[in-house]
Amino acid sequence: MRIFLIGFMGSGKTHWGKQVAQRLHLPFYDLDEVIVAAEHRTIPDIFGESGEEYFRNKEKEMLEKLVDENTNMVLSCGGGTPCFFNNIEFMKKYGTVVWLNTQVDVMLHRLMKERELRPLLKDITNEDLKYYIIRKLNERRMYYEQADVIIDKEDAISMNDFIQTVLHA
Repeated sequence: MRIFLIGFMGSGKTHWGKQVAQRLHLPFYDLDEVIVAAEHRTIPDIFGESGEEYFRNKEKEMLEKLVDENTNMVLSCGGGTPCFFNNIEFMKKYGTVVWLNTQVDVMLHRLMKERELRPLLKDITNEDLKYYIIRKLNERRMYYEQADVIIDKEDAISMNDFIQTVLHA
């Protein structure tokens, strides 16, 4: 069983991914962390030194490698992962894709606390961050909506309900 968690930055993918993996006794991977380990540099450094196109190619490569090496896993994908190449179709072919459709204000609160870790947010003011989130969500929605499971209220769902929803997809 492979579970792919998708959603915008700050939607809770890593938080839920770790818990689901632990509960189901599956390995957990964060795609960004896998890329950092492979590249020996941070995501902001990759973006700054090599650009987004390089990062997206590396992201696709690592996604395919993880699927090839793991018949069972929970993978927290980057916010843009499903939006490039054929990544969303690839994930759907090889597992269950879960979209954490977290409320904008919840993500805004989370992202304001960790913006230095997010290269795409570094030049956006606090005042413009909410509008950026809304705009990017609208751009990515067509990919996110292709998920096998959509969790609309991740802050109000129990772990058991989350797991049951995913397992019965």
